[in-house]
Amino acid sequence: MYNKRKLGAEQEEAAVKYLEQAGYRIIERNFYTRAGEIDIIGYDEGYLVFIEVKFRSNAAFGFPGEAIDNRKRNSIIKTAEYYIYKNQLSMEQPIRFDAVLILGGSIHLVKNAFQAG
Repeated sequence: MYNKRKLGAEQEEAAVKYLEQAGYRIIERNFYTRAGEIDIIGYDEGYLVFIEVKFRSNAAFGFPGEAIDNRKRNSIIKTAEYYIYKNQLSMEQPIRFDAVLILGGSIHLVKNAFQAG
């Protein structure tokens, strides 16, 4: 039996490496609040980017992106709003919500996967 938490951490690490190679500057990982969690926070092309990582070893239980439903999106958006407030960032700072989808050994980056409001 595998350890789900360890597997998740490994996939998140793979996502960070992938993002860094794509030019992202990672500033925070696993930012928790009561509203939820954001897996990775970084900068890309002037945007403050909140990144959700979803992994599936195969498609038997659906594709990774299908797990980012409305409830999950709302949780990420609320958590991002708190992150901006807590860190006293400018409301003028452009933000974006990306997703790193991992299916088996294949990594796919979806920029602007969803939007707030």
